Amino acid sequence: MNVLKEHITKTISLTDEEFSVVESFFTEEHFKKREMIISENDQVDHVYFIVSGLLKLFYTDAEAKEHIISFSMEDWWESDYAAFYTQTKATQSLQCLENTTVLKLSFSGYHELLHEVPKMTDFFLKKAIGGHITSQRRILSLMTLDAKDRYEQFLKHYPKLIHRLPKTVLSAYLGLSRETLSRLYNKSSIR
Repeated sequence: MNVLKEHITKTISLTDEEFSVVESFFTEEHFKKREMIISENDQVDHVYFIVSGLLKLFYTDAEAKEHIISFSMEDWWESDYAAFYTQTKATQSLQCLENTTVLKLSFSGYHELLHEVPKMTDFFLKKAIGGHITSQRRILSLMTLDAKDRYEQFLKHYPKLIHRLPKTVLSAYLGLSRETLSRLYNKSSIR
């Protein structure tokens, strides 16, 4: 749980006693590559802090086309947040792209945690604001940037992800053809 403590203390300060309370609400779980953590129509009872591994959150439309919403790696949080916070069925799916270890926090545990350690309200608010900013940046990039600029923006913001993602998955996320992505990749200096 040291990784969780380090993560939280980048945002807020906690005493050892407070962190002992915080960690008591989390459970470690392991998933295999390609395993689904959340599937569409599941009840979403947890948020996940990624200890190791890589996840993709995606939506599948009526024509069975997959739309990748986000990737999550070490030191990040993920869930179908709309379903979690409203306690409705998942409209998104969460799948492991690598073997993954998470620390999961239940819906009831989340609320108890906020009651027992009020500082965690500020922590989760700051994380939510950061996620919202990231989502807005992605939406704007899809609306306003050409393929090259979307690729370069991804490289700038997520340099550690570029070598971990299959090109077909990354091209789908960026809204590019596999051929365009290969051409951009071959021209870049990150190879």
